[in-house]
Amino acid sequence: MIDNSALLAQLAIVLVRPKIPENIGAAARIAWNMGITRLILVRDSIPDREPMAKMATHKAAHLIDNIEIYKNLPEALADFTVVVGTTARRGRQRFVEQTPREMVATLLPQLPNNQVAIIFGPEDTGLTNDDLKYCQMTSAIPTADFSSLNLAQAVAIHCYELHYGIIHASKDMTSAPQLATSFELESMYSYLEESLFAIDFMGEVSHTYWMSNIRNFFSRMMLTSKDANIIRGISKKFLLQQKRPKS
Repeated sequence: MIDNSALLAQLAIVLVRPKIPENIGAAARIAWNMGITRLILVRDSIPDREPMAKMATHKAAHLIDNIEIYKNLPEALADFTVVVGTTARRGRQRFVEQTPREMVATLLPQLPNNQVAIIFGPEDTGLTNDDLKYCQMTSAIPTADFSSLNLAQAVAIHCYELHYGIIHASKDMTSAPQLATSFELESMYSYLEESLFAIDFMGEVSHTYWMSNIRNFFSRMMLTSKDANIIRGISKKFLLQQKRPKS
């Protein structure tokens, strides 16, 4: 039988560069109401506790006191094996978005064996393409023509869908395997990128385009640690061969 609390414990809400402390407190309150107990901030400084705690209320104040703070997104995501980016904007370099409900259906089999981060961007701009490159999937809330939800509202909708999906999860749900961590994937991409430069596969102008498409391709494959290490090892060996002096 699936333990709902154990599945919810696999989730973390990650707020990237939030500007308004009250929104952080509101996110903590929402997460706690939906059974999600881990809140992470990516921010240069620690916001004032009082406005955060006031919005969190005393029931979720402990989430504020135990909040994890990182100065950059790669460090915040290092141990996560599935990363979901939330966005309202669309572009050529972005994933095909799923609705929050579709995202949860895709995510459920991953939860038993994977740590999952749901990341939200700053209030004024949302996540950038550089932020989204760390994601394996994205979620966009369907709205009418005026798509202007604030940060706390976006967090609320996603947390509700996650909670609802988990408590109604099928008891015979097949669990997906544990996937590569974000740290392992970034190491793989670093060696792969260097290898592709070594053979002039991509130039400075086309670099972003190719790496974005390569990341999207591997994200769809949902690589395990073994997969990522094989690709990293091949790229590393290739680079060593390239650097050997020609006889």
